[in-house]
Amino acid sequence: MSEWPYPCWIAHRGAGTLAPENTLAAFRMGADHGFAMFECDVKLSADGEPFLLHDAELDRTTNGQGVAGLLSWDALSRLDAGSWHGRVHAGEPLLRLEALSRWLQALGLLANLEIKPTPGEESRTGRVVAQHVARLWGGAAVKPLLSSFSVDALAAAAAAQPELPRALLLDRWLVDGIDLARQLGCVAMVVHHAFLDAKRIDAMHEAGFRVLTYTVNESNRADTLWEAGLDGLITDRVDLFEPQARLGVHPGRFLQISSLADAV
Repeated sequence: MSEWPYPCWIAHRGAGTLAPENTLAAFRMGADHGFAMFECDVKLSADGEPFLLHDAELDRTTNGQGVAGLLSWDALSRLDAGSWHGRVHAGEPLLRLEALSRWLQALGLLANLEIKPTPGEESRTGRVVAQHVARLWGGAAVKPLLSSFSVDALAAAAAAQPELPRALLLDRWLVDGIDLARQLGCVAMVVHHAFLDAKRIDAMHEAGFRVLTYTVNESNRADTLWEAGLDGLITDRVDLFEPQARLGVHPGRFLQISSLADAV
């Protein structure tokens, strides 16, 4: 990973809040706005099928109820994952990782796959997701970046497919976070933006990690983080940051433009 192959702008859950998150409709909208990389959440059905959903339970973003990981993929595939967002998306289904893989690779787009285990399924989810990613992206020049808050999930992914790039997710700054990422064999760290500054970004760079952050939706905050040396930024605002996404991939230098006013 000496050459960082990923774009610096990453669309959150497909297209943030503009379409039902983690559905193909959201990814299509993000791509229409010029984004070349997407963050999304992957968990397992009861019968071991990797699919996209953020929450442990179905209630917020589907017409189903209860813990998603307790249902078979056949049952999950029948749910409506779009009506909650608006009538235009009624009937939008949950998305299998395999279907997402085909769509992304057909368009030459990239992914940050957050391993989002059902509680109690951390190691199994990390292992199975990594195995599927290795198969689905077997011929791809750039593999998805696997990330997780779960140490057990990342460790299992590393044991199953050590060649896949991994990132440790942190919702707050940990004094031993850099050491933990090193122990897990990560190539990057993804830290909530509220806990990032230039000093911490420098420390992670000095340890050999790329630094990404989530979820930044204001141009002023984005500007500050780019100036501090950030490598990648996850955003809901695919509409606000559209022109910069179209500037494409940067292999290690940072785009200094991050507001619409600067881009015009």
